[in-house]
Amino acid sequence: MYFIDRPEAARELVPLVKKYSGSNTVVLAIPRGGVPIGCILAKSLGAPLDLLMTKKIGAPFNPEYAIGAVGLESELIEETEGIPEAYILQETVAIRQQLKTRYHQFWGHKKPLSLLNKTVIITDDGIATGRTLLAALPMLQNQKPMAIIIAVPVCSLEAQRRLTPLVTELISCYYPDPFIGVGRFYTNFGQVEDEEVKMLLQEFQ
Repeated sequence: MYFIDRPEAARELVPLVKKYSGSNTVVLAIPRGGVPIGCILAKSLGAPLDLLMTKKIGAPFNPEYAIGAVGLESELIEETEGIPEAYILQETVAIRQQLKTRYHQFWGHKKPLSLLNKTVIITDDGIATGRTLLAALPMLQNQKPMAIIIAVPVCSLEAQRRLTPLVTELISCYYPDPFIGVGRFYTNFGQVEDEEVKMLLQEFQ
């Protein structure tokens, strides 16, 4: 075990990201497990916090294989060959509605923060495969941030190899090998419930 819980993990991560302190930084937390991490990072850096509400679109006959990603206000489809346009449209509409519903549940009527010319720090409680981020990064890059930093308490070597070339910097406290699930590295790794997310976000309303 490396961490007692998510708040302790966030506190270990803070010194590694302190160089990005300031108002030009935006912290994006991946719900729900990344929210306790993101809140502590944002407060420590003096940065605003938002949620990275994205979800991959899986291929019709292999849902685990991402052909693109959908966000609250944009989408990026990277592979279309042999995939019906109607399928892509249907999945995009359905996923965006799910994301909007979840964002509204957490934030109310708050609008997503602009990432234009910002230093964006994406955080979660750990990265195992990195698939969700691999699908989301091109879409985030379309919003023209100045830099994209991934900062997590624990990251697999596989994800490090795949993600590092795509971002300005990938920061993690640990890169264990073998990597058998994020929860293995926490003593207390209970599910973060919706109500806890809402309570944590109140400080950033």
